[in-house]
Amino acid sequence: MPKSPTIIYTVTDEAPALATRSLLPIIEAFTKSSGINVETRDISLAGRIIASFPDRLGSEQLIDDALSELGQLAKTEEANIIKLPNISASIPQMQAAISELQARSYDLPDYPGEAQTDEERAIKERYDKVKGSAVNPVLREGNSDRRAPKAVKEYARSNPHPMGVWSKDSKTDVISMSDGDFRANEASITLEQEDTCKIEFVDQEGGVTPLKNSAPLLAGEVIDATVMRRKALVAFLGEQVRRAKEEGVLFSLHMKATMMKVSDPIIFGHCVRVFLRELIARHGPTLEELNVDFNNGLGDLLAKTEELPEEEKAAIRDALKECLENGPALAMVNSDKGITNLHVPSDVIIDASMPAMIRTSGQMWNADGNPQDALAVIPDSSYSEVYRTTIHFCKEHGAFDPTTMGSVPNVGLMAQKAEEYGSHDKTFESPGKGRIRVVDSAGSVLLEHEVEEGDIWRMCQVKDAPVRDWIKLAVGRARATGDPAVFWLDEDRAHDAQLIRKIERYLPEHDTEGLDIRIMAPAEATRFSLERMKNGEDTISVTGNVLRDYLTDLFPILEVGTSAKMLSIVPLMDGGGLFETGAGGSAPKHVQQFESENHLRWDSLGEFLALAVSLEHLAQHYDHDSAGLLSRTLDEATTRLLLNNKSPSRKAGELDNRGSHFYLALFWAQALAEQDDDPGLKEEFTSISEELGANEERIVDELNSVQCQSMDIGGYYRPTDELANAAMRPSETFNAIIERMR
Repeated sequence: MPKSPTIIYTVTDEAPALATRSLLPIIEAFTKSSGINVETRDISLAGRIIASFPDRLGSEQLIDDALSELGQLAKTEEANIIKLPNISASIPQMQAAISELQARSYDLPDYPGEAQTDEERAIKERYDKVKGSAVNPVLREGNSDRRAPKAVKEYARSNPHPMGVWSKDSKTDVISMSDGDFRANEASITLEQEDTCKIEFVDQEGGVTPLKNSAPLLAGEVIDATVMRRKALVAFLGEQVRRAKEEGVLFSLHMKATMMKVSDPIIFGHCVRVFLRELIARHGPTLEELNVDFNNGLGDLLAKTEELPEEEKAAIRDALKECLENGPALAMVNSDKGITNLHVPSDVIIDASMPAMIRTSGQMWNADGNPQDALAVIPDSSYSEVYRTTIHFCKEHGAFDPTTMGSVPNVGLMAQKAEEYGSHDKTFESPGKGRIRVVDSAGSVLLEHEVEEGDIWRMCQVKDAPVRDWIKLAVGRARATGDPAVFWLDEDRAHDAQLIRKIERYLPEHDTEGLDIRIMAPAEATRFSLERMKNGEDTISVTGNVLRDYLTDLFPILEVGTSAKMLSIVPLMDGGGLFETGAGGSAPKHVQQFESENHLRWDSLGEFLALAVSLEHLAQHYDHDSAGLLSRTLDEATTRLLLNNKSPSRKAGELDNRGSHFYLALFWAQALAEQDDDPGLKEEFTSISEELGANEERIVDELNSVQCQSMDIGGYYRPTDELANAAMRPSETFNAIIERMR
């Protein structure tokens, strides 16, 4: 564990990982003379897969389990971690990464979709620890403080992003289940004392099958259990397919299969089956023989039918075409390539897809590549009213104006795997008709549900200490800003009622005199926040883990055009700091453009902002004046970069991610040269700023001239260092200056 000023910079995936190869040398160069260590840890999807199989790999291929190491570090006061977006892998992404590594001579087993033997089950267990959102729950040992920095907000007001026009006649709507879903069936209790529990399935004859043998419970912990009824879900999905067809709108399913990696792929699979009901009725035996897994989407059907003789394959493809023609038009992920909303479960992620739809007039892309009104199907009703309320607000009032609108920062309860996002290992598909129950160490039933085969049951937990910290953080932000702080909780929902009791108990421990602190159900809180935002007023949203995720995309995308430009601070509960750099939802598209045009339009603004607060944290923790100065001057440099429009362009041949890194270095060096607090740094960076300024035209030309051609970096999930580093650092002039500093 670091005992000297150290920043841990995470190596992740896709566009952020490519950007790191350009930005990290600059960070190392600028911090070296101040005695600040900058270390990396590989938590990429490929890196985590490799670290899971040390017994199968050669010594030259082994890498440490960096995620476990960082999980331990996050529980110490020395932690200072900059966390970039990483892939939350679906099964197709897992399989693609494994195949790429196998082709590079890594002796990795295939992912066993249907594990039959003990060996296959052991392999699957290792891979499943990597699948989905495996990183964030490990690192997030604190609650979230996320907001738009002043410079970003001012830039958005001066350079407003486009907003689609809303019509009162828009057919777009959000629909969810009215009964039989997770919200309707939720039960919740608060534990009085520390204990352990187990989860069991009890069949109709009284036979008991253990589902989870032991889980620790703490005093004051809130535990929930709930179930989604398969029959109700299938009936609901069938009705929405018919409704979308009748209303002439796109059918779009919005899930979070990457984070809810057990429940949501199952729900997604049911939707695909409903949509392809006629195809399955005709070709069911063949599909079973091929082991087609509809939980992996239409893509799995298309891939596995490639194995068939041409005549059988053509028959299934014709039946698929018939289903697509007879059903409602599907929202598209890629109209040019014919990739629909139902191709892959990880392609349409609710916290990214719904804000994008709302920003563009409530429309999604159809098969012709044109925007069209859509029915947004969100099966579980727990949080869907947030989106429905927002859409109806826009129908009533029109699109928001980025030049005048207010902000909705967030304080989010996420520490120690809080709520639904920590439920993966306690989520089960019922094996039959009976009961699933939570039983304490004394044999008493804490929570129980009647279930039928195929129902999806889950248990969630939230510990008392994170809740107390969350309340404290909310009061602190309300005091610091003077803005209303609203807890988004519904007293009529079982889990929320438990949290409201805790707020009523712990809030009086804080000085709230003069503060406006409220508790509102999500729909009411949404309306209240939207009205204030429309009037140019700011409102702090204080939410649970899922709404933290949803709102920190929804409001930033409306306010500043992207959630990647938000300041995301996680004050760790043991005194350290985790600094997140923004969303990575567009990262795959950026890599595709980079490979085809050698132009990376990923905007590293999130990294700049995270680095500044990371340096500020170092300054406070180690009483390190130089770190504080580096932080302040980096903020100045970031502001200059925005005001001078040096962010990446979308068009090849123009400034891209690498060029924006050069300008950050130039402006940072200038800010350090202009300050008078540290004569040593002033002298060092005066010459650096002069050299960078004198070579500006040459460096930018070297960075831009390599574009507009294809680029091979040796792999998607694990690029070759030599190729990728060379691709991301093509300016010999700039490299020479930075290397002298390092």
